[in-house]
Amino acid sequence: MANTTLDTLKTRIASGEARVGILGLGYVGLPLAVEFGAAGLSVVGFDVSEAKVARLNLGESYIQDVDGVRLKGLVDKGLIQATTDFTRIRDCDALIICVPTPLSKTKDPDLSMVVAATGRIAENMRAGQLVVLESTTYPGTTDELILPMLSEKGLKAGTDFFLAFSPERVDPGNPKFQTHNTPKVIGGMTPACGDAAKTLYSKAIEKIIVVSSPRAAEMVKLLENTFRSVNIGLVNEVALMCRRLDVNVWEVIDAAATKPFGFMAFYPGPGLGGHCIPIDPLYLSWKLKTLNYRARFIELASEINAGMPEYVVDRLAEALNDRERSLRGSKVHILGAAYKRDIEDVRESPAVDFIRILQSKGSIVTYTDSWVPTLEHEGIDLKSIEAGPAVDQADAVVIITDHSNVPYKDLVKRARLVLDARNATRGIEASNIVRL
Repeated sequence: MANTTLDTLKTRIASGEARVGILGLGYVGLPLAVEFGAAGLSVVGFDVSEAKVARLNLGESYIQDVDGVRLKGLVDKGLIQATTDFTRIRDCDALIICVPTPLSKTKDPDLSMVVAATGRIAENMRAGQLVVLESTTYPGTTDELILPMLSEKGLKAGTDFFLAFSPERVDPGNPKFQTHNTPKVIGGMTPACGDAAKTLYSKAIEKIIVVSSPRAAEMVKLLENTFRSVNIGLVNEVALMCRRLDVNVWEVIDAAATKPFGFMAFYPGPGLGGHCIPIDPLYLSWKLKTLNYRARFIELASEINAGMPEYVVDRLAEALNDRERSLRGSKVHILGAAYKRDIEDVRESPAVDFIRILQSKGSIVTYTDSWVPTLEHEGIDLKSIEAGPAVDQADAVVIITDHSNVPYKDLVKRARLVLDARNATRGIEASNIVRL
C-alpha cells in the first residue's frame, strides 16, 4: 500500500523544496545547518539564545569548525536563517533536535532540553513532517519519551509523521572528518521513518547506514564512546601501574603499537574532556541500572578517568616536594585549557578540575592557551597570559593540553619544573621534566 505522505515528503526533499528546521545551533546544529544549506535546502535554525540567532543571521560563525565565509554566503543567499520563534516549526518539512544532553549533579541524564525541544515541536507540528533526534541519549529515549509526546494529537508515526534517531558524530577540530563525510547512522521508528530520514540526510552526507530501530542507533553512539572511555580508562590505569613499577608508560605504549594486529594505541592523560566521552557511557550505565544491571566496565573506567586530575596534582606535589616546595603558595602555570589539542572547546576539560584542586590547596594558578583566551567556570575566573614570562616566574609548569603551536623545547629550557601530562615533550631530554 502506497504511503502518499512519505512520497510527498521524499519528493520535496529530492526537488530541494523541503525546509529543514534545526533545534539547537551549537557544535552539532550549526555544522549540520551549513551542510543542508550547501546542499540547496532551505534551513531554519531555532535557538533560545538571541545572541546566537543574531550572529547567525549576520552570517557570523561562532563555531571553530564552521567556516565564516561559507556560512555568510549561505545566509546571504537566504538558504540559512535563524529565529527564536518556534511557531515557525510548522513551516518545516523536517525537524532535527540537536540540543545538549548533560548529566545532572547526581550523574543522572538531564533530558530537560530534549523534552523542551520536543514540546516545541509537539505544539506546532503538522502531518507530513519528519522529526529526528540527534542528541546523545540512552537507548529507548526516542520510543519511550519522544514518540508519546509527538503522538498526543493523534498523529501516527510512520503514517502521518516520521520519527528517527541519528546520533551526532562531531569531532571538533578533526581536519579529515567533518559532518559531510562522517558516515551517518539512522534508526527509524518504522521502515517508512527510516526511509524518510535516509532521503533527507542523503542530500548532505556522503554515506548513510540504516539500522533496524532508534534503540539500535542510540546504542551505536553509546558503544562508540564507551569503547573510547573504557580503553582510555585502561591506559590511565596502566600509567598508574607503570609509575609504581618505575616504567615509562609512553615507551611501553609506543613499543606495543608496533604490533601490526590485535592492538590499538590509546594514551593516558590528565582526565577526559569534551561533551561525549565523559558523559555518554554514564547514560548507558544509568539506563541499565533501571533494568537491574550494573555496567561494571563503564563505572570503573569512569572512576579511573575522573580521578586523573587528582593524580596529576599528587604527582605535582611530589615533584615540588623533591625541590623543597609545597603546593600551597607555589606558582603553577598551566599550558592548555581546552579539552584536547588545537581546539577552543573547554567542555568537561580536565584543566578545570585541575585548576580547582590546585586553588583549593593554596596554589597560585595561571595559564596559557591561545585557543581559550578566558576561562570562566564555577568559580574559576582566569585569562590566558603570555607563556614565556609566566614560565620564568612559575615554580612549576604543567602541560594539560598539548597544543601544536607551543614551543615546548624553549619553555622547558626556561622552566624550573615541567610536569608533562600529555607527552608533549617527547624527544626532549631534560632533568626538569617529570612525565605522567
